Amino acid sequence: MIEHIVVGAIETNCWIYTWDESGDSAVIDPGADPELIVARLKRLNLRPRYILLTHGHFDHIAALPELARAFPGKEPPVIAIHQEDAKYLGPEAYQVHVESFTIAAGNADYIDALWQDMPAADVLLAEGANIGPFKTLHLPGHTQGSVGFLDEKAKVLFSGDTLFKAGWGRTDLPGGSWPQIQQSLRRLFTLDGSIRVYAGHGPSTTIASEQGGLL
Repeated sequence: MIEHIVVGAIETNCWIYTWDESGDSAVIDPGADPELIVARLKRLNLRPRYILLTHGHFDHIAALPELARAFPGKEPPVIAIHQEDAKYLGPEAYQVHVESFTIAAGNADYIDALWQDMPAADVLLAEGANIGPFKTLHLPGHTQGSVGFLDEKAKVLFSGDTLFKAGWGRTDLPGGSWPQIQQSLRRLFTLDGSIRVYAGHGPSTTIASEQGGLL
């Protein structure tokens, strides 16, 4: 089951993915509006096992502190991000976000309006790491730690801001690289064309729909 919530002023796609009948689930990219995300989880009677971040930009993680606090107990959700984007979480994260967002928007007002101290990651991902039903694909270019989460069995890919429908993520922010994102896109285009792609912004697509059309 895939649940979709568009969150925040930047209209980030937050995904709730359930992969078995027991209700094992993950929240992917909780970018804002934690109350909406928590309400959807509770309506579905889900307690997420994981909070998975395709990268560390603020519009993909702003709801993380409240979401993590909403599910306390002996087994709180496991927060996972690629090791190259770990700096976007934890006690030193504020300045990193201010720098990045000021370049993107000219000021850090959006950060300051929503900021809460970020928890550190529980798991630092690397290429090929398995987490839940997913294989981690390291896809640098938008950020150095951008990843895709691929469920090979279900043929589902959460691509973050690497691959959009008829587009890709910007590369002019700290850690961005145009040559790297080209390489990451070419890698994705070698995957099974029937894989459904759920991006960080905008509509979903398939690998086949994007192959050959971008580069």
